Amino acid sequence: MMNTHTNPITVTAFRWVPPFAQGLVRDLRVRWALEEAGLPYTAKLIGPEDQASAEYREWQPFGQVPAFAQDGLELFESGAIVLHIAEQSEALMPNDAAGRARVKTWLFAALNSIEPAVQELTVIDLFHSGAEWTKARRPQVEDRVRSRLGALAAWLGERDYLEGRYTAADLLMVTVLRNLRHTDLLTQVPTIKAYCERCEARPAFQKALRDQLADFVEHPPAA
Repeated sequence: MMNTHTNPITVTAFRWVPPFAQGLVRDLRVRWALEEAGLPYTAKLIGPEDQASAEYREWQPFGQVPAFAQDGLELFESGAIVLHIAEQSEALMPNDAAGRARVKTWLFAALNSIEPAVQELTVIDLFHSGAEWTKARRPQVEDRVRSRLGALAAWLGERDYLEGRYTAADLLMVTVLRNLRHTDLLTQVPTIKAYCERCEARPAFQKALRDQLADFVEHPPAA
């Protein structure tokens, strides 16, 4: 399962986003996966004009980031891209069929069982804070997040990672959980807090995060 590609990899990322979103944009997932796999890449920075262009919509139909290109293959959706990278790298995916299937299960769990509730809470807090309709809705969403975190903590137990060793599933799970950084919900679940800190301490994550943040510093919004 070793990678044999030699052609450059391109990943799209935003030129700039507001401070509350910096470190959370989903190209971070792909950057992290590429760093773990030891695959060099070039970040293609885009702005609103690129997102709306017909050319970019041919690559990413929804105008979002990240989009991925390698050896004539163009992909979009961060989960699909991370899975594609993981399938090329033993650092992110085990060799045995059962192990690979288990990792894929947790990849989907991160995106389908955890992220929807986390994302809804994030949208309420960061985009609609104080709105009248959130007074009834937010407690319900927070309870749902707490329930999911509790189930995840119960699964982890004494495990360091979801499947015993670090895989792409942990990468996706932690990037989802990072969206709760504006709350104290992770701090309230020590198992999850320690799990996130363990993954975020990895050199590949630190490099990916530095590179994403550096792009924002180098391309501030026009005055």
